[in-house]
Amino acid sequence: MRQYLEEIIKRKDLLFYLVKSGLKAENRDSYLGYFWWLLDPLLNVLVYYFLVVVILGRGDSENYAVFLVIGLVVWRWINTTIKTSSKAITKYSSIINQVYLPKSIFPIALSTSQLFNFIFGLVVIAIFLTFFGIVPGWQIIYLPLIILITLIALLALGMLIAYICVFVRDIDYILTHIMRIFFYASPIIWEGGRLQNADIVQSHDFIMTLAVTVNPVAIILEAFRDVLMRQQIPDFWGLFIMTIVSLVMIVVLLYHYKRNEHKIIKAL
Repeated sequence: MRQYLEEIIKRKDLLFYLVKSGLKAENRDSYLGYFWWLLDPLLNVLVYYFLVVVILGRGDSENYAVFLVIGLVVWRWINTTIKTSSKAITKYSSIINQVYLPKSIFPIALSTSQLFNFIFGLVVIAIFLTFFGIVPGWQIIYLPLIILITLIALLALGMLIAYICVFVRDIDYILTHIMRIFFYASPIIWEGGRLQNADIVQSHDFIMTLAVTVNPVAIILEAFRDVLMRQQIPDFWGLFIMTIVSLVMIVVLLYHYKRNEHKIIKAL
């Protein structure tokens, strides 16, 4: 394991190159280029705001627009990272078959490049916070920690999905439907809250309770909203469990990658 980690560190130049090339490739053929990193999440928010508020007549809370933009921007980061992880290794098959490289470096590079994309989404969130006059409290100091925890979780999932998709390519098609379930089961466009929410407790809605307490996507979303718009300390217990599970997964996956490098090459 130590030698494998040292090999990854030696290839840090390649890691930086993969991150840089991945960022350039996203909007290479578009007229507006990198401006889409700001425009895409903004348009996404406007579409869902029109759907939920104007057409369906929901989202009655005063700060629903801010609630929505945080949910959609964070979800975009999660969704894009997980879905693109399916091809994190397979799309570099020509390089892998010619030169020895630690295969785990590819999902690591992908997760890192999507982090930079998310940072532009934070600019959109800041615009909405300013427009609606919401000033985050001192709890904003936890924002880098929440971003780090989310990155660790996505890195673990990305490494797992990238490895599985080398051998089972059909997972790529199934992921679209799985992510759709998580989208509607998480408080992204609908306002749920935590288990302590009176409406949830009184209704004894088991599915809703799971959606806002056990669902890792909901835990991440609520943590971002707590520090950005509610001036609250996030639920560190849920974040702590996620971090431990993610770190254990990363260690196990790194060991598994090391043991099965030859199988990956053969499968490609």
